[in-house]
Amino acid sequence: MSSSCPERPVSEDFYYQALESLAAGDAEAAAREFREAISLDPGFLDARHGLIRALQEAGELDPAIAAAGELIALDPDDVLAHTSLSILYQRKGMVPEAEAEALKAKLLGWKLELRGARAGSLAE
Repeated sequence: MSSSCPERPVSEDFYYQALESLAAGDAEAAAREFREAISLDPGFLDARHGLIRALQEAGELDPAIAAAGELIALDPDDVLAHTSLSILYQRKGMVPEAEAEALKAKLLGWKLELRGARAGSLAE
């Protein structure tokens, strides 16, 4: 795959192709393309989120859980990653684990809200 936009990294080309594959209902192709984007740019967090979603859509819950764990290792404060992991655990029937991740997501969300509120009050 060659870069269609000279200013845009090739990893983004794979990312956008993966989004198109996912929208077309081809979760397996999307997962391959998200993985390619990640292999080119391991810090591409949006591609990691996409991979989790594609794996979930493909019914590959264990690999999706592993991908969510990798994302959380890179960005422990990522609310969506914890929410995704909670949903995956829930789908596997792992209720205590799902509830724990949901709580982490909620607490992180509140923490971010408080940071935003404090930043806003300091700007006044």
